[in-house]
Amino acid sequence: MKTILIAMILSAALHIQSIYDFSVPGLDGKEIRFSDFKGKKILIVNTASRCGLTPQYEGLENLYQKYKNKLVVVGFPANNFAGQEPLSNSEIKEFCKKNYGVSFPMAEKISVRGSDTHPLYVWLKEEARKKGLEDPVTWNFGKFLINEKGELVATFSPRTSPMSEEILKWLN
Repeated sequence: MKTILIAMILSAALHIQSIYDFSVPGLDGKEIRFSDFKGKKILIVNTASRCGLTPQYEGLENLYQKYKNKLVVVGFPANNFAGQEPLSNSEIKEFCKKNYGVSFPMAEKISVRGSDTHPLYVWLKEEARKKGLEDPVTWNFGKFLINEKGELVATFSPRTSPMSEEILKWLN
């Protein structure tokens, strides 16, 4: 059964040509369509509410506010690391808004590693591998940067601060 599931995910991922082919359910109940972000950079981040890196939500929101004319941040809550995202989708939405004022798009909770990895993350990791970039999904808050043409151009480790020069150099 596990092999069939992996084959189905890989098969679906192989039909994906670009980030713009993806859409995911958002925490707000609306569909997040990556095709809506054409012409902007996209920073994709796996998040968790009970992690030592959770305060990065503040930096992600600051980054989004400062560069929203040319950047979209999309958060993907995931419970893949030490059970650090135990909340339900509605609880995650409330937590992010109340504690960090998150206004950037947040997807419903997914899996970012293992046999049930979401197809978007399968695609992102494969793109990183093809380009010789590090897979940043080693913990919560790993980051993928997509350029205005929908191409993966950089990855950033979970410890990379959203407002770091390492990220800002791609936006200035």
